[in-house]
Amino acid sequence: MGTAAIEVRGLWKIFGPKADRIIGSPDADLEPAQLRAKTGCTAAVRDVSFEVRPGEVFVVMGLSGSGKSTLVRCLTRLIEPTAGELRIDGQDVRAMSAKQLRELRRHRVSMVFQHFGLLPHRKVVDNVGYGLEIQGVGRAERHEKARRILSLVGLEGHEDSYPEQLSGGMQQRVGLARALAVDPEVLLFDEPFSALDPLIRRDMQAEVIRLHREVGKTMVFITHDLSEALKLGERIAIMRAGAIVQVGTPEELVGAPADDYVADFVRDVPRAQVLSLRWISRDPEPDEPLDGPELPADTVIHDAVPAAMASDRPIRVVADGELVGVVSRVDLLGAVRPGTGPVAVAASAGATGEA
Repeated sequence: MGTAAIEVRGLWKIFGPKADRIIGSPDADLEPAQLRAKTGCTAAVRDVSFEVRPGEVFVVMGLSGSGKSTLVRCLTRLIEPTAGELRIDGQDVRAMSAKQLRELRRHRVSMVFQHFGLLPHRKVVDNVGYGLEIQGVGRAERHEKARRILSLVGLEGHEDSYPEQLSGGMQQRVGLARALAVDPEVLLFDEPFSALDPLIRRDMQAEVIRLHREVGKTMVFITHDLSEALKLGERIAIMRAGAIVQVGTPEELVGAPADDYVADFVRDVPRAQVLSLRWISRDPEPDEPLDGPELPADTVIHDAVPAAMASDRPIRVVADGELVGVVSRVDLLGAVRPGTGPVAVAASAGATGEA
């Protein structure tokens, strides 16, 4: 246990009679359907371990029933874990008293849910300041802070509106502003955009990215949408049947899936849009020229295509002024999954007029 913002070790949540007796027994290894049939219990979270770094956007992704929403509720004991270790900023959450838990939820950790949960009889400014009101902050001070946060999320001028007067996307921004108003250390998002229209959802994803860049909060984001996970997550945990199958960066998941389940998940991801030159670079051959174009190591394959097509020399891949390796046209084509990648790469090169 180190200095991570959130540390989870061997976390279990089992619903059903005598749930604690299952952990450590042979029944714990049963498939979900077998476990239910034999014991009447459901293991929603199974021996989960991970860390979230301070200031990181950590995404937990899985299909419906994978346990991701139960997991995020266990982090603040909205759902009581059956077993395991859980720390936020080094403090043992499972050992907290009821009073300490209230303080954690009011001051240090905020949640944004799929259902906005706004108070319909209160104006937007009062909805945003509700958490501050619970903390005992005076009306003038909480209104001042609420107005400042509303400006931050692009809702300046709507302070005196009521929730029913706002669109779904605007209501979700109010929910986000309410979570930010208490200045928490950690923000937990439980599929907050899944009920929104695609265009509004995309705007809200961009808003989360912008806010993270500006305020730098630690964020845990729950989603069932892979494109959303890849867009938001610095690291992503993929869950299946209550367990974490793989944790990694978008590049690691797409470039080196841990098993067939993850590989199937990322099968249709356009690899040229995710994998970087660092991922595919190699040492130069003894007779290979090193006077080709130079690109940063974090350049994605798609963006490197014009330079590769415009030169008959390999691309020099650099990081912090040092040569990481080289990448040729053949390397670019070979790094992309057959059937989609070469077509996409060729089309991109043709669009630039440099093929």
